[in-house]
Amino acid sequence: MKCFEHHKQNNESCQKKICRYWIESDNCYNCTIIGADSEERFTLEDIGKMFSVTRMRICQVEKIAINKLKEKVLSILI
Repeated sequence: MKCFEHHKQNNESCQKKICRYWIESDNCYNCTIIGADSEERFTLEDIGKMFSVTRMRICQVEKIAINKLKEKVLSILI
């Protein structure tokens, strides 16, 4: 059983802050994988709090990611 499966199944938060998937969010049991899999909607403010950055920085990262995805799709299609 994987770590995130264990935490989700047992309804307990992860305490391994050194884990690459760890975030500060009790709703997601401190796991980005569980958070991404949930049906809960997160605002930019919520995501910023999880990663200890501002809402504006999350918006900037989102725009960069969208542009990179667009470039990748266009390079595949052309």
